Amino acid sequence: MTSIETRNEGQGDVSGTTTTDLLLRAVGEGVRIYDLGRPLTIGMPQSPNHPAFWHALPRRHGDMVRVDGGSAANDIITMGTHVGTHIDAFAHVSQDGKLLDGSDAAQASQGGRFAELGAHTIAPMVRRGVLLDVPAALGTPVGCEAGYEITPADLEAAVERQGTPIGAGDVVLVRSGWGRFFGHSDRSVYIGNDSGVPGVGEAGATWLADQGPHAVGADTIAFECLKPGSGHSVLPAHRVLLVERGVYIIEAMALDELAAAGVHEFAFMLSPLSIFGATGSPVRPLAVVGA
Repeated sequence: MTSIETRNEGQGDVSGTTTTDLLLRAVGEGVRIYDLGRPLTIGMPQSPNHPAFWHALPRRHGDMVRVDGGSAANDIITMGTHVGTHIDAFAHVSQDGKLLDGSDAAQASQGGRFAELGAHTIAPMVRRGVLLDVPAALGTPVGCEAGYEITPADLEAAVERQGTPIGAGDVVLVRSGWGRFFGHSDRSVYIGNDSGVPGVGEAGATWLADQGPHAVGADTIAFECLKPGSGHSVLPAHRVLLVERGVYIIEAMALDELAAAGVHEFAFMLSPLSIFGATGSPVRPLAVVGA
């Protein structure tokens, strides 16, 4: 049986609020749920490094009709595991041929599966969540500029403005405001190959890892700061978080509604698909607060 990852309340939540407190408060007051996942649609923006999402109906209503007049339709989908809102498993990134546990990355993937660090090893999460609204802290609530690097000072400013210190084991979501382009008619705008994309750089990733989070997330495809024209040529935050420090990364999240409501602390829930040996999984994360 797979266990559910919950905050260890004995680790000392610096805010004084545990995951249990957040859940009980929400249940007692009436629950409001914020959906932090993106709809999966054909043609949605995504990293060019992964197979696109496709959805079709191999059987439509009327293709086969039962003797009593009943009919059923069914679906088939194909997609990469890093398309749409998704979580990166520790098997996703290596550095100098090594994975997080020091194993040889090439050997670990023999047979086409990562048995030790694959997506099936990511337990479902019920944890304290913290949203760091960086544009609000910078006085640019619409969003950070293209290619802007979110620094430790920016993250600290968000924590101080909101009064939401990060505790060990939390899930920390970083809003850049770039998510407003996810539904743009020109999907290349969100991908940002030419313009660049705002995000956490190496220093910011190190600062986040130093706070001891279980996972981090962002409203962009790559979590990283992508400079104009550079694409995904270097991903230092992935190296720091996935390979060096053991922190999961969640990408392409929908964070604007949460920020607009002024919600910065919540019970965070996420369950990946238990795809044995996969490097990542689609997810539909939720933020749960009292109504």
